[in-house]
Amino acid sequence: MPDLESRLKGHVEALAADIGERHVGRPQALHAAEAYVAGEFAAIGYEVARQTYVAEGVASSNLEVTRPGGPRGSEIVLAGAHYDTVPGSPGADDNASGVAALIEIARVLRETRCERTVKLVAFVNEEPPFFYWGEMGSRVYARAARARGEDIRVMLSLEMLGCYSDAPGSQAYPPLLGFFYPQAGNFIGFVSNLRSRRALREVVRAFRSASDFPAESLASPAIVPGVSWSDQLSFWRAGYRAVMVTDTAFYRYPHYHRATDTPERLDYPRMARVVEGLAGALRVLAGGDTVW
Repeated sequence: MPDLESRLKGHVEALAADIGERHVGRPQALHAAEAYVAGEFAAIGYEVARQTYVAEGVASSNLEVTRPGGPRGSEIVLAGAHYDTVPGSPGADDNASGVAALIEIARVLRETRCERTVKLVAFVNEEPPFFYWGEMGSRVYARAARARGEDIRVMLSLEMLGCYSDAPGSQAYPPLLGFFYPQAGNFIGFVSNLRSRRALREVVRAFRSASDFPAESLASPAIVPGVSWSDQLSFWRAGYRAVMVTDTAFYRYPHYHRATDTPERLDYPRMARVVEGLAGALRVLAGGDTVW
């Protein structure tokens, strides 16, 4: 696992320290991040498919790699993470951590034989001004997938995976939820809307079969603050089941959307354990035994 920790830290530093804030307001940086992620996928041995569109005059690309399935290859398990940031933040946790995880999951799955097809997608333009109604990269992707009739059984949105704390009171929640969940931010969260609650149970079961890292789950109406605030929203809107995997963002991480969201603030040993568990969970979900 030390090698995994080192690689995760290297990806986060490349994106958040070397490139820095990356969005359409800084197109050179956005394209540098795109080139970095595509280059890492290619170095592992994948062919990278680009879905390019124009947002506010800037060419923007989703990056997709595929591990073809076997007997049930028409069924797709998808994991994705956005590589852009809000203006003013270098985005180490939000969301270089998710992209780093995606790259390392791709490495693990490269030699894995699965019954279902696995797709891993680095999304562009998740952050404002595109979030919710704009030209969000995942929205462009999910709409196209639905138009093609793709059978995406579940989508995992990797959204901030690097902050953990054992300190009492380090975890906050929306109103009332704090009565039912831990007060220390030392777990990884799995969150879905109500329609995806069955998929949520299967994802959490798969993660727990692959890892002993603490995990908590919530199926909730999407109106609860934070529940819909990432790329899973685009897949819900397209009629797919989707689950966000997160360290809970602003409910735990004080540097959310700030200039202080820098690489040295992340907990790479615990992040590595989460990434190992997610890679194992995807192997289980793509194995073909899950009944959706």
